[in-house]
Amino acid sequence: MAFESLSTRLTSAFKHIAGKDKLTEKNMEAMLREIRVALLEADVNYTVVKNFINTIREQMVGVQVSQALNPDQQVYKIVSDEIVRLLGESEAGINFKTSGITTVMVVGLQGTGKTTSVAKIAKLFKEKQNRKPLIIAADIIRPAAIEQLQTLGKQIDVEVFTLGVNVKVEEAVRQGLEHARKNGYDTVLIDTAGRLHVDDELMAELKRLKDRFHPDEILLTVDAMTGQDIVNVARSFDDLLNVTGLIVTKFDGDARGGGVLSVRSITDVPVKFVGTGEKIDDLDVFYPDRMASRILGMGDLQSLIEKAEAELDQEEMEKAAQRLMSGKFDLNDMLVQMRQMKKLGPLSGILKMLPGMNQYSSLLEGQDTEGAMKRTEAIILSMTPAERRDPSMLRSSHKNRIAKGSGTSVREVNKLLNNFDRMQRVMKQMGGFRF
Repeated sequence: MAFESLSTRLTSAFKHIAGKDKLTEKNMEAMLREIRVALLEADVNYTVVKNFINTIREQMVGVQVSQALNPDQQVYKIVSDEIVRLLGESEAGINFKTSGITTVMVVGLQGTGKTTSVAKIAKLFKEKQNRKPLIIAADIIRPAAIEQLQTLGKQIDVEVFTLGVNVKVEEAVRQGLEHARKNGYDTVLIDTAGRLHVDDELMAELKRLKDRFHPDEILLTVDAMTGQDIVNVARSFDDLLNVTGLIVTKFDGDARGGGVLSVRSITDVPVKFVGTGEKIDDLDVFYPDRMASRILGMGDLQSLIEKAEAELDQEEMEKAAQRLMSGKFDLNDMLVQMRQMKKLGPLSGILKMLPGMNQYSSLLEGQDTEGAMKRTEAIILSMTPAERRDPSMLRSSHKNRIAKGSGTSVREVNKLLNNFDRMQRVMKQMGGFRF
């Protein structure tokens, strides 16, 4: 995930003042030096780093002069607030019209995930904003882009309007907007053509579309892996189009994140969405305060809660929890819980969103936790319904059959049964308490 290395370095920097009774010139400067290096190594713009450090130093001097107790907490808040300010201070959402059609034009270079992002945003608008979106395929240069959009549109049940590639792009957009008006759509997403680099032909086409159709939002897709080039690309597009927001893709990669931290300060263009994976659901609204918390190693509990509420079957989870606390929890319930948790994504990703647990997420990197869960699921599914309800009935012959049926070993079957037995004992003990 982007900012991972920066998060580790900033956590280390805070150790210079953690637990200290007061802030001294020595520990303050040691911390600031480490923060400066961490930001520069993360590819944050030099001028942005310089201003960031100067602002923090001024406020830290105030804490030092006041000789306040618990200076580490106050300094943490100072740094956190300044990171939030860099990222944009508040969520920069889409400004939907109260009536009529809200038009969103999505622009960007080839290879930045523009077309996929259009479909992801359409799905988010439909499911979380209660909108009725239409996608207009206006990339007439690449037939593959139109086919990709049509495939994605079927997947998310959103109509894709296209006239093919043998038509002028202005006519495709004009007829698409007319189709939206006649059929009661309230939001239109226009997937425009991209190029391998910023050139006059690309920008002239986008400028014509902007001047003729006056989109309410112009969103630019940028690749998190390109570092400082995010700023350069954003500035080029913004100078001509007045971009209203950024979609940062490949945020789940090992990007250093400096471009994201720099772009708002330099161009005043806010980040509105971040792509966190290749799946159609892997798109998040960008919240500066939550991102600052994650950068500082304090997780993002609010986003995790919202994801759980959206992805998990609350009724199933409540039933399983009740059975767990009553001591009636069996392997069928365990299977339900596992399948529910898989919807939240990799375990390492969940740990990063829990306060104070980011440092442990790296321990799971490279480990096949998903494979382990699949093997556990295969073992449970290889049992009979009666065996899942009461695994104590299993004998050696049963375990051999289950191991063969699941493609695992008797050792793995025994390990699962031992873990399940321990879980049952703990839950029975907890169930005996009265609160």
